[in-house]
Parts: sequence; C-alpha cells; structure tokens
Amino acid sequence: MAAARFPGKSVEVLANNWTAPVLGRPLCVNGTPWILYLLEECVDNVWEYCSVVIGLISMFCFLLSFLPQVYESYRNGKVEEAMSFGFLFFLFSGDLTSFAGCYLTSQLPIQIVTVVFYIFTDLILISQFLYYKIKNSSSRKSPVLKWLCFMWCGAATLVLLTLPKFIIDNSTTLDTQSPATSKSVEITGYTCGYLASVFYLSSRFPQLYKNFQRQSTEGTSYLLFALAMMGNGTYGLSVIVVLPALRGSKQTFIIKHLAWLIGSLGVLILDFFVTAQFIIYKKNNSAKSRALHSVPEVEPLLCEEEELSVL
Repeated sequence: MAAARFPGKSVEVLANNWTAPVLGRPLCVNGTPWILYLLEECVDNVWEYCSVVIGLISMFCFLLSFLPQVYESYRNGKVEEAMSFGFLFFLFSGDLTSFAGCYLTSQLPIQIVTVVFYIFTDLILISQFLYYKIKNSSSRKSPVLKWLCFMWCGAATLVLLTLPKFIIDNSTTLDTQSPATSKSVEITGYTCGYLASVFYLSSRFPQLYKNFQRQSTEGTSYLLFALAMMGNGTYGLSVIVVLPALRGSKQTFIIKHLAWLIGSLGVLILDFFVTAQFIIYKKNNSAKSRALHSVPEVEPLLCEEEELSVL
C-alpha cells in the first residue's frame, strides 16, 4: 500500500516549538491541544497543522482500504482466482518491516498501534485467500475448515490487541541505550524503511501480471487501490506541506523521509497502471457478460409452442 502508512514524527519541525522545561517537562504554549494529546506533537503554525491533518487522512484511507476487498472476496467466493498471493505476501512483508522501522526509530504510540492494525488487515486478507483456495479446491464441504478459520482469526485478534501495549511498555529500553548503540539502532530502523519500500513496490507487479494473464479484474475491488492511491498521495503531500515550516535543514529532512517518499510515490504510479487495467478489462468483462447473458428469444417461444401442442 504505502511505504510508511502513518504520519511521521518530524523532529526538525517540532524541536523549536517546545518551551523550556518546567519541573522536568517541556511546555507547548501555542500548540494545538488535540494534536498534542493524540500525537504528542507541538504544532503551532498552519503548515504543521495541515501536514498533521493530511497525514491523518492518509492513515484513515489505508485503514479503510481493505474492507471493500474483504466484502468483494466474500461476495465472489473466488478470491484465489482474482488476487495474486505475491501481492498479499509482499504487502504483509512491507508492513512487517515498517513495524520494525517504527519500533527501532522510537515512533509515537499511535504509529505503533496503526502499523499493527495494518498487519492485522493483511492477515485477514491472507486468511480469506487461503480459506477460499482450500474450500474451492475441495470436492466436498468441510465445517472444520470454517471453524479453523474462525479460531485463527480470533487468536490473531487477541495477540494483536495485546501486542501494541506490550511493545509500548518495553520501548523505553531503546531510549536508555548509549549514543553509539542508539545511532546503530536508528540506522537499522531507516534501513527497514527502505526495505519496506522495496516490498511495497514489489507487491504491485504480481497483481498487474495476474490481471494481464486473466485479461480481467473481476473479483478484485477497485476501492482497495483507489483508497491506497489517496493514502499514498496525501502522505506525500503531508511531507511536502511541512517544508515551509522547517527551521532546520530541508535537505536532511527530505533524506530522512526519502525511503517512505520513494515507496509512496512509486506505488502511486503503479496504481495508475492498475487503474488502467480496471478501465480496459471492464470493457472486456462487460462484453463477455453480454455474450453469456444474451439468451436467444426463441426459447420462450418454443416453450409456448410446446404448451400449444399439448393442448
């Protein structure tokens, strides 16, 4: 979906917004209260405010993007024919490496919770894919398969509900490390960001090939890709909008966000190709459906003739 599917923490922007600490705690005098409470960021100008709002819009676009595909897979029942497993695998791998980068670079709690939710949605899509693949390949229905799927989803839900709390409680150990170790961990975190970008970019190619091979996009929801395009576009915009408010080096800021920008804008471009496939193959699908549903008008006439002959 995106290389970094959550709004980033911009130290260069926020460092000068805090006043001198009082009783060991810095004060945010002119900051926006709800942003300070939710994101722990001191935002005191319109550029930073727009960046945060656009970043949150990006996050919610990604949070909602999986729901149309889950419904389409349930309605169609043949998701294994429409979706590429490579697409789901690379998407899951990208979210895992994004989670690692989020944890190693000591991102905000809301970012950790969000990326864990992304992993949860990936597991739902993969579980649904495997469920229908096993179900459709079997000649007889098995109630055991359905119960195993429910148990797996329930167990994954419990684990992912408790995981963010556990990680946040233990993330303080990263802040108490020596400067050399901390720098090494930070470099590893940004490396995970570049690796996540590679995974996200790679995810689109199996699906593009799957659509080309089938000459159809039936069974896939375009809203999955449309919301991903909105999420990637607004994420890139949230990073660009904040540039006028930077008090530090703009070059350093862009370099730190380069991995996520490459992934987001790269996936956005590839999703335009997916959009083109939906447009082209929709015409093919409509032509095929008209051919299949065009029943000759002689059938009801023949039925009437048979009834008359009986009389």
